Amino acid sequence: MSSVILESRAEKKVEHLGDRVLQLIETCGRFARLVAATTRAVFRARLPVREVVRQLEAIGARSLTIVVLTALFTGMVLALQTGIALARFGAKPYVGSVIGLSLARELGPVLTALMVGGRVGAGITAEIGSMQVTEQVDAIRSMGADPVQKLVLPRVIAATLALPLLTVFANVLGVLGGLAIANAQFHISPNFYLQTIFDAVTLEDVMSGLAKTFVFGWIIAMVACFHGLNTSGGTVGVGRATTRTVVTASVAILISDFFLTQLMLAL
Repeated sequence: MSSVILESRAEKKVEHLGDRVLQLIETCGRFARLVAATTRAVFRARLPVREVVRQLEAIGARSLTIVVLTALFTGMVLALQTGIALARFGAKPYVGSVIGLSLARELGPVLTALMVGGRVGAGITAEIGSMQVTEQVDAIRSMGADPVQKLVLPRVIAATLALPLLTVFANVLGVLGGLAIANAQFHISPNFYLQTIFDAVTLEDVMSGLAKTFVFGWIIAMVACFHGLNTSGGTVGVGRATTRTVVTASVAILISDFFLTQLMLAL
């Protein structure tokens, strides 16, 4: 009797796992269709320029405060920890080199993407998800318009363009935050601090970090729009879709960062 029960439980677990795998494959297929539809929309004659500009203001300008605060205090903490560590080896004056390389290649792009993904991704999903559950997206289709062209494409273009600009601000503010701590805590002159950064950080380092942000911006917008368009279940469903967007976008950014870094190093 007990063996029959164990076999039944095992069959249910296998069946549940199979359902999850099929659901994942179906979700990936729907996401691929949305990506294909968005790519086709790019090459159409009429791009929603006015809506792209509006989304640039909503995604870029309104995210500037959180990006600046994150970068500033990240640079300060990084300078503090790096200075203490390098002091053991007598290399404390070269704090700027470590901060500059860390921000340019990894911390600046990734932290900016995570902060923007949490704020912007949730906002996009909530906005489009609310339109989906109130049948406004269906109304757009009934009027002969394409929801991808009207809703998805402007947000994808705006996020892809805004994130590199925000990352530039983050890198500059992170360096300045590190400068403040290096000068106040370790008595490193600002001129020497900046000179070590200019000597250590090359244009290739900066461009490799900025190149990632185009991909990160695309990921944030595509994931947010996908979950928004697939929202169901009323206001509760909107909340669930928003949570899924933040988690999925954050994980996708971290995973893609690893592979993009590998690609940059191989080039």
